[in-house]
Amino acid sequence: MRLGVLDVGSNTVHLLVVDAHHGAHPWPAHSEKVVLRLAEQIGPDGALTEGGADGLVKAVGMARAAADGLAADDLLAFATSAVRDATNAGEVLSRVRDETGVRLEVLSGADEARMTFLAVRRWFGWSAGRLLSMDIGGGSLELAAGIDEDPEVAISLPLGAGRLSRERLRVDPAGTLPPSAEAVEGLREYVDAQLDPVLERLAEVGWERPVATSKTFRMLARLAGAAPSGAGLWARRSLTRTGLRQVLGFIRHIPPAQLAELEGVSAGRAHQLLAGAVVAEAVLRRLDVEALDICPWALREGVILRRLDQLAPM
Repeated sequence: MRLGVLDVGSNTVHLLVVDAHHGAHPWPAHSEKVVLRLAEQIGPDGALTEGGADGLVKAVGMARAAADGLAADDLLAFATSAVRDATNAGEVLSRVRDETGVRLEVLSGADEARMTFLAVRRWFGWSAGRLLSMDIGGGSLELAAGIDEDPEVAISLPLGAGRLSRERLRVDPAGTLPPSAEAVEGLREYVDAQLDPVLERLAEVGWERPVATSKTFRMLARLAGAAPSGAGLWARRSLTRTGLRQVLGFIRHIPPAQLAELEGVSAGRAHQLLAGAVVAEAVLRRLDVEALDICPWALREGVILRRLDQLAPM
């Protein structure tokens, strides 16, 4: 069957259409995205701004039309941190449903972690043993660990790269100046404090293979020497703690506008890269992870796999 997955994230609205059936590899047939940066369009009152809501409705409508044009049998539409945390989420979701016909399911942070973990498990298989998965999004950090397809612990923390860039680093909108050393150190202390309550839970479960997903980790791995995207989906990519520290050491002195010029860095996320690197370094340091693998599958693929499992004949 042909499935459409619409991911309303903190940075982008991403439509992925795949051809798949239960037990088979989901093969992408179409992918398109619109950069909205919803996490950066939350007002002082915690509500998504009118402009942000307008952009969301337009993007969802375009995605719905594209999915229909590609004859998708089903459209799985979900929203994550930016919509989940907005104080006017109910109003925004109603407007999206009324104006586009698309009913967005708001995933909890724990569900994000669980479905990302499912995708990682399916990618690496049972031979990977106990897995630890990490995903840095625009609004939140997801961590999960376990031996099965459903993790024993699934955690979401408000440590997304976009959120922290806006709230903690106060990145220069023009991108001409890097954050101050004091701001970076303050962010490091904040991230460590947020991680403190969850470290013991993860350690109790344990893991043999640490894995990271998300655009942030992929960019950091590329800057540390991992294979470029042109090497293909199957190229093995990894990131060491030493490599990450070296990347963090030089990007903290580079203005975001110049970071966007580096190979492997997305122009739309360059201003978030430093915050993402601080979070990544803290997670690896606090969990004593020396190296991790980069998984090309993440939340969207997890949602697809879960849906295919539900459709499988008994």
